[in-house]
Amino acid sequence: MTAVIQTQDFSKSQCVAGLRAALNILDKWQASAEQACRVLRISRSTYTRARQNDAEWTVGLDADQMQRISFVLNIHAALRLVFDNPENVYGFVSMANRNEFFNGRTPLEIIAQGDMISLYETFRRIDALRGAQW
Repeated sequence: MTAVIQTQDFSKSQCVAGLRAALNILDKWQASAEQACRVLRISRSTYTRARQNDAEWTVGLDADQMQRISFVLNIHAALRLVFDNPENVYGFVSMANRNEFFNGRTPLEIIAQGDMISLYETFRRIDALRGAQW
C-alpha cells in the first residue's frame, strides 16, 4: 500500500499575506530579524522584502514555511484567548518560563532554535493553556 501525501497549494498572495502577518506578530513578540528568519525558515532577503510595503512583491513559500507561519498565527490566537491584557498577549513569549519543557527559557528562545519540533512543542504547550476555550 502506498501512502499519498497531499500538499496544500498556496497562491503567492496567500504566502505574502501569511508571511507579513507572522512577521508582524514576531515583531510584537520582540523577535530579532535573525530569530524571525530562523522561526519561519526564510532568508534575510525575503524578510527584508516582506517588511517593505511593496504591494507588487510576491513570494512562493513551501509547505514547511507555511506550516511555521500557521504555528506562529495559532500561538498568537491561543495567547489572545488566554490573556485579556495586550502586555501578556505579546509579552508572554519573551518571559522566562519555569515549565519543565522551557526550563527557565523563554518560548521565543525555544522557537528561535529554528527546528520544527521546538516550534510545534511550544505551540502545543501554549495551546494547552487555553483549555477548552475554542
